Amino acid sequence: MMTVNQILVASDFSESADAAFLYGRELAIRFGARVHLLHVAQDIYINMLGAANYLSMAPVIQNQIEEDARRHLRELVGAKGDGEPDTVTCVLTASSPAVAIVEYARANSIDLIVIGTHGRGAVAHLFLGSVAERVVRLAPCPVLTVKHPGREFARTDALEAVTHI
Repeated sequence: MMTVNQILVASDFSESADAAFLYGRELAIRFGARVHLLHVAQDIYINMLGAANYLSMAPVIQNQIEEDARRHLRELVGAKGDGEPDTVTCVLTASSPAVAIVEYARANSIDLIVIGTHGRGAVAHLFLGSVAERVVRLAPCPVLTVKHPGREFARTDALEAVTHI
């Protein structure tokens, strides 16, 4: 039997990432698992090569990006109420979000990764790549990709049918 104790939800704060968080949260409730909500902030030093005039401001900008990400993660999680899964938030800084997600999964014995996918077309995918695709290829565990809008876990008409039995 498969056990799921640690679920990693990677978020870039997009609608598909929010949908992935809902899936990860619901799965954590059902399995009694802990959720690791992770955001990988872009390493701005990579983009500042050759911009010597702005390099002195880089630490301040990087800290602000990371603090904004931590605040956003706290807002996503909200207050822990009854029945809510134990949730850990983390912000990492890396030049490759996919590699950072996979490394975090390995280091924290993650059993399942849940990640949103933007569903870009072939041309956009060719130029932009896909973090979700790289995570699927590199991950040490199963990966659930979620596209927004996602499917609901429970349909209201099914719930109504059960209550009338």
